[in-house]
Amino acid sequence: MHQTSRIPSNWLNKIESFMKILLTSTSFQDTPGNHHNLLNSQGFEITNLRGPLKEKVLLPIISDFDGIICGDDEITEAVIKAGVEGKLKIISKYGIGLDKVDLNAAKKFNIPVTNCPGVNQVTVAEHVFSLLLSFVKNIIPETQIVREQRWERLIGNDIYGKTLGIMGLGNVGKEVAIRAKAFGMRVLAFDKFINTEFTTKHGIEVWRSQLDIFRESDVISLNLSLDEGTRHLINMSNLGLLRRGVIIINTARAGLVEQDAIIEGIRSGLIKGYLTDVLEEEPMVKDHPFLKYENILITPHIGSRTYENVERQGTMAVENLINNLKL
Repeated sequence: MHQTSRIPSNWLNKIESFMKILLTSTSFQDTPGNHHNLLNSQGFEITNLRGPLKEKVLLPIISDFDGIICGDDEITEAVIKAGVEGKLKIISKYGIGLDKVDLNAAKKFNIPVTNCPGVNQVTVAEHVFSLLLSFVKNIIPETQIVREQRWERLIGNDIYGKTLGIMGLGNVGKEVAIRAKAFGMRVLAFDKFINTEFTTKHGIEVWRSQLDIFRESDVISLNLSLDEGTRHLINMSNLGLLRRGVIIINTARAGLVEQDAIIEGIRSGLIKGYLTDVLEEEPMVKDHPFLKYENILITPHIGSRTYENVERQGTMAVENLINNLKL
């Protein structure tokens, strides 16, 4: 756990009390813990708004704040420009992904942007297998069947001996791989940067072609960051390359897949299941097309939302905020 000792002791309680902080992360707000204690101890004036906030909400208010602890809010160039024309000094991201922050604009306006790497990989990896096991063992429908006072036993599947293709062998991908090997799965991995010591130690096959992993995998776990090179990694053009009956798990970013390709794959039977913790628009829009399909499982972006991990990430986000306000 991150301790306040990371912040030099002579800095504590020396940040001017008139500094105003905007807090939009709902995970941070909803979970009690030391991250609240650290933030509240600084004498800030804190405004809580429940994100993710759209650009139109942030534009008229962002200039009033010295710093923001944000989630997946729309931190566009216009928002950053409005912020620096006022008091804004730091954008502290609660979490890892920075695809919602215009980093080029932040650099242009000389606003530091921080995030929280290296804290949530175990939690997210556990969620990957929570989704996978719930799906292949029919946990959700069987629970509902029993609640309806019926005793209908569906046929599930093992994951032992199946092939898992991991797209992105970063911090989360490595933890997914370790757990997959423990379940007796064959593990393939694709990443631009491969830690050969790790892959050799854990018996992971490194593949240089992501399309070959599509052809070979019974299960695909998406653990990549979202950028122009990874956007719509799974799309209508390469849909036919997937092994028939594949299960796709996405705990990273919704934009890694093309929504229409997922729907077509599900409808045709090519994709057996799409298990996702992320959607293009969150909260989910009414009557989302994914809701029509029982073999699409959706959780509301909770992959990293455990008490232990929220406290870790929240503490790091506050430390990042404080350290940059004192620069």
